[in-house]
Amino acid sequence: MINTPRHIQKRAFERVRSDIRVRFYCCDNDYHGTVTNLSENGMFISIKKMLFPFDSKIEIIIPSENKLLRVPVRVIRMTKTQNVINGIGVEVLHTNWEYIELVNSLKCTAEKTSVA
Repeated sequence: MINTPRHIQKRAFERVRSDIRVRFYCCDNDYHGTVTNLSENGMFISIKKMLFPFDSKIEIIIPSENKLLRVPVRVIRMTKTQNVINGIGVEVLHTNWEYIELVNSLKCTAEKTSVA
């Protein structure tokens, strides 16, 4: 039996790998990043460089077919390399059917790829 530390918790939703270019605005700055994984309730966005201070609540803009999908999120985690923020983990504040549809389509694609 493997003894797992108590602070490690299983995610409520399975993360799906992705490579989606997104934009967001924070403190009057325009940022571009790449969503490297996502789930129904969150995502991780890799960014080149983000400056402090930052707002904890932002809106992620995802290009989707013929329109822009806007997803309100709260920053819950940051990653740094040499004191430069290069990634943020965010929690989705209000899910809508378009966002859930995007996640589900990525899950289906991932499942088809793993079976093939």
